[in-house]
Amino acid sequence: MSKPSILFIPGSYTLLSVFQPLFDAVSREGYEIKGIHLPTVGPSSRQGRDTPGPSMYDDAAVIAQEAERLADQGKDVILMGHSYAGVPMSQSVKGLGKEQRKAQGKQGGIVRLAYIACLVPAIGRSAGSLLSGLPDEKRPRISIDQNGWTSIDDPVVTAGLICQKLTFKEGETLVRGFAKHSAQSFGNELTYAGYNDVAVSYLLCEEDLAGPPGFQRDMIAMIEEASGQKVDVTGIKADHFPILTAEKETIEWVLNIVENYSRTNNPG
Repeated sequence: MSKPSILFIPGSYTLLSVFQPLFDAVSREGYEIKGIHLPTVGPSSRQGRDTPGPSMYDDAAVIAQEAERLADQGKDVILMGHSYAGVPMSQSVKGLGKEQRKAQGKQGGIVRLAYIACLVPAIGRSAGSLLSGLPDEKRPRISIDQNGWTSIDDPVVTAGLICQKLTFKEGETLVRGFAKHSAQSFGNELTYAGYNDVAVSYLLCEEDLAGPPGFQRDMIAMIEEASGQKVDVTGIKADHFPILTAEKETIEWVLNIVENYSRTNNPG
């Protein structure tokens, strides 16, 4: 049976190691999953780079390059990501949707976008413009270095916003382990809405303080209006980091997506 491949993109500041439980669980079920370290995320904990921070478009280019590599092998690709990742994920789909490639006589391609508490802007909007609509107390305080890399100012307060279901110590440890993130990426506007090209799933985190449920629902409604298609929405009792605070439910959601796709596209 042909199985889809997952490309997983963490959100801002977040290193791939945070999502290792998900990678391990999906791999054990026989599905290919690969994490992408975005250019806008520093190389390691509390680190940026000595060069100017890259753009969201640089992130999208890296995602597109990896998706195209898999598609050229004839693979169907699901882009899946968390938080900020929703922006470059959406941007990266241009020319890589399975139907678009099929029209060019090519096999494989992106078949679905799977958003986990993601920021998903309309054309002309950015991650920053979405977040600007939230109260100041819902947004972590950050500092920017001379190269345009941002870091979290107060790990304790931020942990209370994004992972309040962890213990105090666990949350603080998570945030202190974050890398730096490129400031300019938050201001880069979406110029291509990949959610118009492929099916969309959204894991709605109902106890998310950083991106409240109503905020997530507004983005889902925007996707549905822009694309003319229904978003497959699953709501769970989780904060902004469901892989850490609702691990079982998050893994089940991921596996349901790939298993349903495999069944639907491998009749008999």
